[in-house]
Amino acid sequence: MVIYSASSYVLLGVANVIIMSACMDYCDTIESCHGHDDTMSDRQHYIHAFNFNKSVEKHLHDLDHFKLSCKKLLEAFPLDQVDGIFVRSVKNCIFSESDPTPLKGPLRLVAVSKEVIEGMLDLDVAVSKSEDFLNYFSGGRLFPGSSPLTHRYGGHQFGYWAGQLGDGRAHLLGEYTSRKGERWELQLKGSGKTPYSRSGDGRAVVRSSVREFLCSEAMHFLGVPTSRAASIIVSEEAVWRDQFYNGKVKKERGAVVLRLATSWFRIGSLEVLAKAEELDLLRKLLDFVIQEHFPSIDSNDPGKYLIFYSRVVNETAHLIAQWMSIGFAHGVCNTDNFSLLSITIDYGPFGFMEAYNPNFVPNTSDEEGRYSIGAQANVGLFNLEKLLEALTPVLTIEQRQGAGLVLKGYPRIYQMRFHKLFKAKLDLLGEEEEEDEYLIAFLLKLMEDTGADFTMTFRQLSEASMQQLHNMSNIQVMWALQNLASHKMYPEWVSMYLHRLKRQGGDSDEERQHRMKRINPRYVLRNWMAESAIRKAEGNDFSEVELLQRTLVQPYLTQDAAEEAGYAAQPPWWAQGLNVSCSS
Repeated sequence: MVIYSASSYVLLGVANVIIMSACMDYCDTIESCHGHDDTMSDRQHYIHAFNFNKSVEKHLHDLDHFKLSCKKLLEAFPLDQVDGIFVRSVKNCIFSESDPTPLKGPLRLVAVSKEVIEGMLDLDVAVSKSEDFLNYFSGGRLFPGSSPLTHRYGGHQFGYWAGQLGDGRAHLLGEYTSRKGERWELQLKGSGKTPYSRSGDGRAVVRSSVREFLCSEAMHFLGVPTSRAASIIVSEEAVWRDQFYNGKVKKERGAVVLRLATSWFRIGSLEVLAKAEELDLLRKLLDFVIQEHFPSIDSNDPGKYLIFYSRVVNETAHLIAQWMSIGFAHGVCNTDNFSLLSITIDYGPFGFMEAYNPNFVPNTSDEEGRYSIGAQANVGLFNLEKLLEALTPVLTIEQRQGAGLVLKGYPRIYQMRFHKLFKAKLDLLGEEEEEDEYLIAFLLKLMEDTGADFTMTFRQLSEASMQQLHNMSNIQVMWALQNLASHKMYPEWVSMYLHRLKRQGGDSDEERQHRMKRINPRYVLRNWMAESAIRKAEGNDFSEVELLQRTLVQPYLTQDAAEEAGYAAQPPWWAQGLNVSCSS
């Protein structure tokens, strides 16, 4: 089963697919939590972004009283019976015990998310100025209740089974339960060697840490399910990397990101157990994940594994459709990077597409383009096939057949979600019209032919009045639309589009613009923006990291500093030659 055909629209996996239906719930809502103003000064932005959490209750000021717990995991699963961080083949366990290795040299906090620190961890952000914060959040000191664990998992990488992988440079510190009752697993990335480090040194460098921190927070504020990042702590410890695998090894600095997720279990967590035929442990892990993270599934239901699978299929389709709606390419969609909870994790050589191109590949290590942006829906299908293979030993014959039908329903779910998201991006309201799908496909084809910028084309369609769209007057500053309008078929498309909008009726053009500007971001983390911040950061100037963080907290609002930095302008000439690899 393949989700593609000839047109641009279909290259994203959304039409002309003959499928069997599956009985799954479909989420009809498009969540957005964006401000009502369309512009915001730097001062207003700062106040809005950083004074949002004025709880009557005081935040915790003393990190020595911040408590984690690993009790659930330790009670649920057997641990690796071999001690030590030496690399080995690990059997009959989910986790190995492994302490972080403290970073060497002076430590410096270079980025912190107030929203995470105060809104999720109930800490006063003022604690980030302390020496204790540097130690706790870099792994030099353990929080009360922490029993650091490293997770054993496997995965299919670039289509092939890679065997045991695991947390090669990450340490799960424990779970925190917030005052709101939310539970978050805290994990350090770049915190030293583990039994799963293979040939690695267990470290992460500044450039990859900056990218992970900024993108996980950016994705959250774009409304995409994602892991979160609390902080980046940088050291002077030398870390040697061959960034582009061309033999040019250079010295970089070590850094640690503290990141959070409701769970770090992934498809590869189940695959490694199925491959090793550790079926009792496979059932234990499945039961734990269902009980902890899928409370609506009855743990006594004999069909619980099938229901679980249908949920993962459903939510994975929704997640990838959301990626597509913002032009996001993950870059390394291996099964070990796909969350069982359908959140975006493991930010590496990702990229936000600039010129619209279904074959856009952000990762220079992906020479065959397996993980191009247009292939992500098909890759999701492949990964779900591998998940089904892992579940097969614990399913009955009837359940396996049912799971096969569920999987065949994946293209339909993806297509529906993709179509709904893109209808919203164009503000196509009301009942479905016969030409809506064609209207979207037509636009994407024009964008592909002209190389129109993905983000700014939709944004400028939001900002232009219907009169401006009709006669292309007074839009000299709308560079993406000017590019689109250079296509000889643009007048035909815009005429269809404007007639569709007029048939909706009921409100003003200003209201239409307002709705669209709440859905189509003005700012995303383009690779050139991240690279500009990284180049400065490597010279100990983290000002642009801070600027990007402030900007991406409110991606739908026009911001003075972001405009001055050119974040909504045409990408600079040097951006075309940028490369991002798996090296981190």
